[in-house]
Amino acid sequence: MIEERLDEQSLMDVRAKAGKNRRERSANTALCGNNDSRKKRRRFAFSSETTIPTSSEPQKLPSSKRSKPVRSPPRTSRKYEKRRSSESDGHRRWVYSTRDCSRFIDKIMVASYNILGVENASKHPDLYHRVPSKFMDWSFRKELICNAIKFYNAGILCLQEVDRFNDLDELFQNYGYKGVYKARTGEANDGCALFWIEKLFTLLHQESIEFQGFGLRNNVAQLCVFKMNKSKSRSKTSRSFVIGNIHVLFNPNRGDIKLGQVRLFLEKAHSLSQRWGNIPVIMAGDLNSIPRSAIYQFLASSELDIQLHDRRKISGQLDFSSSRGAFRFCSEGTKWSNVLASRSFRWSGEEIRIASGMENVTCLQHHLKLSSAYYGVPGSCKTRDANGEPLVTSFHSNFMGTVDYIWHSEKLAPVRVLETLPIDALKRTGGLPNEKWGSDHLALVCELAFDDEDNVT
Repeated sequence: MIEERLDEQSLMDVRAKAGKNRRERSANTALCGNNDSRKKRRRFAFSSETTIPTSSEPQKLPSSKRSKPVRSPPRTSRKYEKRRSSESDGHRRWVYSTRDCSRFIDKIMVASYNILGVENASKHPDLYHRVPSKFMDWSFRKELICNAIKFYNAGILCLQEVDRFNDLDELFQNYGYKGVYKARTGEANDGCALFWIEKLFTLLHQESIEFQGFGLRNNVAQLCVFKMNKSKSRSKTSRSFVIGNIHVLFNPNRGDIKLGQVRLFLEKAHSLSQRWGNIPVIMAGDLNSIPRSAIYQFLASSELDIQLHDRRKISGQLDFSSSRGAFRFCSEGTKWSNVLASRSFRWSGEEIRIASGMENVTCLQHHLKLSSAYYGVPGSCKTRDANGEPLVTSFHSNFMGTVDYIWHSEKLAPVRVLETLPIDALKRTGGLPNEKWGSDHLALVCELAFDDEDNVT
């Protein structure tokens, strides 16, 4: 009996030991499997990341009008396509209107871009002292600018600070663009350029504004009337529109001149719209004014009492702090509260005449009901201010903020806009231009649709 019990105990010990060994082997197997799985996941994650080129040489584009197709997974979703597009342009992504615009047929893609004039950059080296000289070279920047234009695929381009028009005109012809140029008057050698894709649009009319002829300095603006070549909607009339391109005076102290330029620009655009049958208006450019400044208020609300504003603060530049959230504005519906008002400074009769175009008229008005394209498409708090405008469209040593805009009349609706870059990402670059961006400004790009019953499927 004792021997039988010993044998039974031995058998139990053997079975227990065997079970323990099996459990240990299973645990080891599972651990190895998890390690292999982790390794596989790490390898997959690394291979799926977008590699940002570190070379200082800009990426060359194919000669065709569209980039070569990229092999995609068997099932391609819209989310995947949007992610790919954003990675292709340095993590700028398209954001879409909350309104259902899928039914709209006739659309226009517009880009506005201050490309940084070569001579302007050379005259102000203090603004770019942290930028390596190779990134300031025009031949390098030109390639980056062209690559960006290629990616935006905009039907119409509004460019400011252009002093190498022939260079751009020759390159853009390869993409199907045709362009017109207006140089600034005076000693400056830059100007405004407007390009359009000939297959998409026909130029019906063009004119320019030399502000010097109105006592408003040497800045210029362009105004063109275009017709869509292939309208797909049921509209019985041709799809025509006015587009304006402007670069407003920089000098923060001369708010009277800034207002005078914007006022005249709006008057000319409205006149053209009426002359061609009350057609829609698009206005783009560098306004050298921050969001919710008096100039912004004038554009958005169609009126402005200049006596409530110090002309030295009309553009908001002098009060602007580049630290995020340091500049606040208040608004209630369409009634604006002016936080920049200063009654301690009185306008002279000459300054009033310059701003309003008439003697003793202090209330400015315009007849275009305008909306900002970016304001009309909600974006991320990382890239937009509290009122929906981009936080940054220009960044150099002395400034980091928004001065560039695309405006549209009420007969057009924004479908999508190309989001700008977060402040923290821009700060890490140390300033613009750099190895990825060819100017000290970021291009604004939006898609606008004709907003009427004839333009729906």
